[in-house]
Amino acid sequence: MLNVLFPKVCGGCSNKLLKGENTLCASCIHSLPLLAHHKTASTGMTAVFYGRVPLEQATALLRFTKKGITQELLHNLKYRGNENIGVFFGKWLGAELAQIQSYTTIDCIIPVPIHKLKKRKRGYNQVTGFGLEISKALQKPMFEDVLLKKYETASQVFKQRFTRFNNEEVFTVKNEEKITGKHILIVDDIITTGATLENCANKLLTAGASKISLATIAMA
Repeated sequence: MLNVLFPKVCGGCSNKLLKGENTLCASCIHSLPLLAHHKTASTGMTAVFYGRVPLEQATALLRFTKKGITQELLHNLKYRGNENIGVFFGKWLGAELAQIQSYTTIDCIIPVPIHKLKKRKRGYNQVTGFGLEISKALQKPMFEDVLLKKYETASQVFKQRFTRFNNEEVFTVKNEEKITGKHILIVDDIITTGATLENCANKLLTAGASKISLATIAMA
């Protein structure tokens, strides 16, 4: 009855999902601009961090373009309450990473945090579902009480690169004993210039982490 009154719709095109479809319709899945660095051995993502952060592995599942399907999906995930989108891509990417030896050496997953006031207003961190599904697939714990955001900042998406590096003290690390000597996979929804992920990675390394890998839903 609920599906009749409130039919499930696609997170990409908003059309009604057919029987057997989950979160995205077959047409939208077929049109996704896949990057999947972990499958193609592309250095596109690691090149962004060359000379900035030493990385073990780095992957993004989708390419982000303005007004494209990836933007629509991330906006639905981040601003319109569709948490299932993060879960969907977490299951997808997690299943693939679990088959790659270099990703099985990861000890724990750390999601990029949002400030507690924003989380209270939005009701969730858009990265949580994505990270939890990867955590399940790799059978490694995810910690949301290690990397914290100290204060709120404006969205990074449309800032110029040179302004992003002024946010060096946005993040802090707690419960360092959970990450000491560990290989950490940091997860986020999107990488643009990499400033946020660079900040997070360096904070974790300074706090005692031994290795850093990255995984995002999309890369601009």
